[in-house]
This record gives sequence, C-alpha cells and structure tokens, in this order.
Amino acid sequence: MSKERVNSQPQQFLPLPRAQVIVTLSCVLLTMFLAALDQTIVSTATPRIIADLGGFDRYTWITTGYLVASTTAAPIVGRLSDMYGRKWFFVGSVFVFIIGSILCGISHDMTQLIFFRVLQGLGGGTIMAVTFIVIADLFPPEERGKYMGMLAACFGLSSVIGPTLGGFLTDNLSWHWVFFVNVPLAGPVIFLLIKYFPDNQGATDPIKRRIDYVGMILLIISVVGLMIGLSWGGVQYGWGSPQVVSVLSIGVVASAVLIVVELKAPNPTLELALFRERMVSIGLVLTLLTGFAMFGVIIFVPLYFQGVLGASATSSGTFLTPMMLGVVFGATLSGQVLSRTGGHFRIQSLVGIFVLAVGVFLFTTLGNEASFMRAVVYIVILGFGLGSTFPTLTIAVQNFTPPESIGAATSLTQFARTIGGLIGLSTLGSVLSSRFVARVESDIDQAGIVVPQAVLENLKSNPRALVDSEAGTAMLKNLGLNVPSDTLVHVVGVMKGSLSGAIDDVFNVSLIVLLVALAVTVLLNKTGFRKRDGPESQA
Repeated sequence: MSKERVNSQPQQFLPLPRAQVIVTLSCVLLTMFLAALDQTIVSTATPRIIADLGGFDRYTWITTGYLVASTTAAPIVGRLSDMYGRKWFFVGSVFVFIIGSILCGISHDMTQLIFFRVLQGLGGGTIMAVTFIVIADLFPPEERGKYMGMLAACFGLSSVIGPTLGGFLTDNLSWHWVFFVNVPLAGPVIFLLIKYFPDNQGATDPIKRRIDYVGMILLIISVVGLMIGLSWGGVQYGWGSPQVVSVLSIGVVASAVLIVVELKAPNPTLELALFRERMVSIGLVLTLLTGFAMFGVIIFVPLYFQGVLGASATSSGTFLTPMMLGVVFGATLSGQVLSRTGGHFRIQSLVGIFVLAVGVFLFTTLGNEASFMRAVVYIVILGFGLGSTFPTLTIAVQNFTPPESIGAATSLTQFARTIGGLIGLSTLGSVLSSRFVARVESDIDQAGIVVPQAVLENLKSNPRALVDSEAGTAMLKNLGLNVPSDTLVHVVGVMKGSLSGAIDDVFNVSLIVLLVALAVTVLLNKTGFRKRDGPESQA
C-alpha cells in the first residue's frame, strides 16, 4: 500500500488497489469472526469456569459484562471513527481484544474474569462496529450488498461454531483455551492491518474533530443503566425491585439529559440529526424490531426442544445450527440480490420480515408432539428470514446517511439490534413465566390430578423435572413427600403441554412485533442506491 494517506474528503467509498481491498477485507472478516465467536464460545465452558473460580452468584456477568461493554462501545467508536478515521481504532481494538483474551485466560477468580471480559468486550464491540462501517469505505453503494451479506454470514457461522468449539476446548484442553484460541492469529492480523488497512484521517474541520465528552459520558451511563436493568428485570430480580427500578431510572434520566445536551452540542456524540432522514429512522426502528424477534428465537427455541420434545441440553443447543445455516444462506442470498437488483430496500425488507414471520408462526403450530424433522424445517425457514434482513437494513441506513456520518449511522444499527434483543428477552421472558404458571394451574386442574401444593409450587418456580426426571424425584425427597411416581410422570406430561402453550404465547408476541415491522416496512421508499457523487434516486 502506498504510504500516502487516503484523501480525507468525504467520499462514498475509497478507491484502493484490488489486492489491498482483498487483504483488508480478509483481515476484517477474520477479526469479526473472532469477536462474534466470543459472544457464544463461553456458554459451554461456564460450568467448568464456575467449578474452578467459584462465584456462582455472578456467573451471568461473564456474558453480560462482555455484552454491555461491546454495545456501549459501538455508537461512541462509530462517531469517533468519522472524526479521526477507522484504521487506528480498528488496530487498537484488535490489540485490546487480544490483551483482554489473554487476561481472561489467566484469571484467578470470578472478579478478575468479569473485569477482563469487560475489557475484551470493549475491543470486540469496537471490532464489530468498525467492521460494518468499513464495507461502506471499501465499496461503492451498488457493491455493498454482497459484502454485507458475507459479514452477516460470517457472524451466523461463528454463532454455530462457538458453543461446539467451546465445549471441545473445555473437554480436551481446559476452559482457559476458550480465551487463548484468539491469540495465535493476533500477530499476523495486526501486522497486515497496519500495513494494508486504509489510513483515512477522517474530518479535517477542527470543529468536526472536537470530542463531545459530556455526551459520551451520558451515553455510557444511559446504555449501561438500560442494558443492566433490562438484563436483570424478570430474571435476576423482579421488575418492581429496588435494583431494577434504580438502574432503569438512571438509564432513562441519563437518556433524557443526553437528548437535551446533544441537540445543543456543536459536534454531538449521538447525531440526532440523522433521525431527520425518514429512511434512516425507519431502518433503525426495523432493526430494533427484528432484534426483538431474533434474541427471543435464539433463547426460546432450545427451551422448546429440551423442555417439550425431550432433547438433551447438548442436542437442544445443536438445533440452533440449522437455524444459523439458514441465517448464513439468507444473508448471503439477500446481499447478492440487493447488489444485482440495484437496491430495492422496501421489497427485500418485506420479503425478509415476512419469511421471518412465517417461521415464527409455524413454530406456534408445533405443539408438544411434533417431530424433530418438522421442527428443524421450521427453524431453517426462520433463520433464512432472519438472515435476509441483516444486510438489507444496514445498507438502507448507510445509503441515506451523509458520507461523513456513515460510521455513526452504521454503529447505531448494531446498537438498535442489541437493545431490541434485550427488550425482547425481558418482555418474552416475563410472558413465558406468567403464562407457564397460569397454564400449569389450569391444565393440572382440568386433568383432575391431585398434587400437594408444595410440589406444585416447586414445579412452577423451578420446573427442572421437565428436563431431568431425577430432579423431580430429588425434589420430592427433599420435601419429605410421598407422591406416587406415576402421578409425577403424569404431572410432568401435563407440564410439557403447559410449557409448549407458554412458548406458543411467546412466539405469538414475537409474531405481533413482526407484523408491526411489516407495517413499518411499507413506509420505506421504493429506492435504488445512492449515486456515488450525488443524492439518492427515488421513485
């Protein structure tokens, strides 16, 4: 690569030698794969980590810490990269990610591990944010679809490989290698990035390079407060608990103050002016709504396979593999079609969300006696619809964003998807819990089964007997109750039907959200790609 800096004037894309583009894209794909892998690879290693380090009461923070840090980093880094260029943010993020990985692997207690996971999340979040932005830098609008599809496919593939690889490394080496697996590639990747990644200075106007520290701090407080509150609500603490109310209140107040501050800031961290463009606003709303459905599916589909169909914990997780393969295929095909047809955002968004809605609807028809093959077919359809929305919505937002703000806008899509997912998890988790309890009481009463109240309450609050028959027997023994085994078997059978109905209720809520998304999609302009040096064309 030439040592000369790329022209810093705002452009739709950076005209670079093909060899440089290929090397840069390869490094970007690899680093994004590693960052996405770390969101899922830890799940299967968590029991072994807890056994070694203790801290069972804080084990959720192994994942939550990473997720909060990566989500918080995205909008901030997106804005800063518009101001100062992408290269050194990306190189620095890879370095931070690798250092965080090493420190996680040598942690001696749970406190250390959580802290280093946050550090790792800051690097991983920056990698993810800059990765999607770089596509807009490297390629003209009409070519972005196929490459954005590649990124989405890469993300889906990492989700498939993560849990399996985590289990393999934990069983055959140790849980430490779940984090060390990233390290061998660090040196070559950083070297290639320094040598080939385009060096763009970003904005040249001193005012446009002024950092909005107040807005940045308020954004961090609001995101952290909202994410922790949504993660805790209905899961770790009740929605009305002091813990949840206090952190959510902090997040909401900080968000309100942030809006006021950013409207007056000369160079805001959160560019609210972007929302004046209708297509950007609609694209972000659709991203949030599909994120709601996506996270719900990922969490509740394994529960269906395990708790209703009787699959083992390991095999229930593997049923996500066909879904993710559907995501990979859907993302790749959607990206290719988008590039070849000239950017029919409305049509492709409608098709993608419709297929996703069909997949969710089909799941509501399964019941508690469905075959595994039928469930797998439905989950592939669901994954295809989910994958096809990724590149379409991201490119739609990019297409209607001024070139000098493309980093901020792209990172907002990542942010919206995560926030939508957290809202989905919180809402759907509450629906599942309340509907399951109500259905169990009604179904057992209708079945005419006489069950001691103490047994019923234990089963409702912790229905482990659905997935482990020995757990039910142990519970009865601990309670000192003599309940015939055939009665317990009958109760468990009824409860499986109750759980199936409760999961149907969860998917019905997701379906309603997707129908709202379809209605919103109609508001998208029937547009083509923005011209390289001019405004977008509209019909």
